Amino acid sequence: MRQRILIALVVALAATSCQKKASGQTVAVVNNEEITASELNAELANDARVASGDTKQARAAALQKLIDRKLLVQQAKSDGLDKSPEYINQLRRATDDLLINMLVSRKLNTTQLPKADEISQFEAAHPQMFAGREVWTLSQIIYPLPKSQEVTAKLAASKSLDEVAQVLTSNGIQFKRDTRKIDTAVFPQAIYAQLSKLQPGEPFIAPGPDQAVANVITAREPSATPPDQARALALNAMRRDQVEKILQDRLKSVRASAKIEYQPGFGPPAEKK
Repeated sequence: MRQRILIALVVALAATSCQKKASGQTVAVVNNEEITASELNAELANDARVASGDTKQARAAALQKLIDRKLLVQQAKSDGLDKSPEYINQLRRATDDLLINMLVSRKLNTTQLPKADEISQFEAAHPQMFAGREVWTLSQIIYPLPKSQEVTAKLAASKSLDEVAQVLTSNGIQFKRDTRKIDTAVFPQAIYAQLSKLQPGEPFIAPGPDQAVANVITAREPSATPPDQARALALNAMRRDQVEKILQDRLKSVRASAKIEYQPGFGPPAEKK
């Protein structure tokens, strides 16, 4: 009997010792799961109210958000969602993306900011984003991708939107017309260079996975970026280009030394000679 009492006492003491407390670096405990000051500070870093000076209320609100998040995560785990293939695949993808972003950030932190003359050169090379920026009005015909390569070729050779409509109608392909506006700042430089050379009324086709859109520029409204905004826009665009170059350079380097083995039928297609 005495031995059973001792065992029960040991179990009770062990359970008590495992109970976590909100003290020190632990700002709250949710069902025995800690929320640390580091977690709270990370949450606050993304809270706009901190910048406005309302730190105390922001801290309290951020902590409640963290508590709610912990409760929902605990419920998801209780339902076994953390063991599902969907969760495991998405977790791997999220981890991959996080590590890649950290890799790029570390490299960017050691990269010198562009100089004033480099920014000016960038602006001059990308007029669609700065001095030559415009808002285009597009007349459009939206249609499902044809299965026939012959029809696709005829559409690509069309000299007007009416010709596009005629090709589609003669081949029994239904379509709809639409109008939209687009800011030239969204165009990559190579695409803008092609579109800016189009003759008045000449269509260009933008294919998608299931449908294509034939467009004609019917109006061009000047919308130059104000000088006080141009520098920030140029810096952001240049940093994006830097990120892409860093990724491509690093990928080229690691691919050259990597050992990659494919299961038959899963390898990349052979390069055309």
